[in-house]
Amino acid sequence: MVVDHDTIDGRTQRGHRRRAQIIEATLVIVHRDGAAGVTHRTVAKEADITTSLTLYYFATLDELLVAALTSVTDAYTQRIRELIDTADDPLDGLARLVAESAGPGRERALAERELSTLAARRPALRPAARSWREGVAELARTQTDDPDAVEAFVALCDGLCTAILLDDHEADPDHIREVLRGALLRSSP
Repeated sequence: MVVDHDTIDGRTQRGHRRRAQIIEATLVIVHRDGAAGVTHRTVAKEADITTSLTLYYFATLDELLVAALTSVTDAYTQRIRELIDTADDPLDGLARLVAESAGPGRERALAERELSTLAARRPALRPAARSWREGVAELARTQTDDPDAVEAFVALCDGLCTAILLDDHEADPDHIREVLRGALLRSSP
């Protein structure tokens, strides 16, 4: 039997695209209706596919929610990693990332926040929910070696993100940077 690798690669690519389409539809629903609105049926309708296809890629609702949250937190984690590795001022970069929650990143930030909160009740979501916090902690450790300061910094970032989403108006990245910097400075002996 001759294996046509181009056909296999094409199917694999279509599979990845379909998974991404389903995840994106899930995020749209979480943004619009909250996590409670996510079902295989609503996702299928949003993605304009059959319900059986969503079940093929994600057998359980938890698998679907984990994939949606992971897609958001992976993007945030990658951006934080880039800030750690390449930014002259990673705090400034983080402040700008947090401020995006009020602008172009609002829908994804809202979905991430909703799904992260759901993780308190659904253990399957917890590893993905912790990803953002671990990235922020890693960035904080580039600025201080005080574990209490790192913990406070992570909590501050979580609180700032939530406040920005609640306020529903533009956020000032310069102000956010100064708040973050101040939190680290106050923690120094």
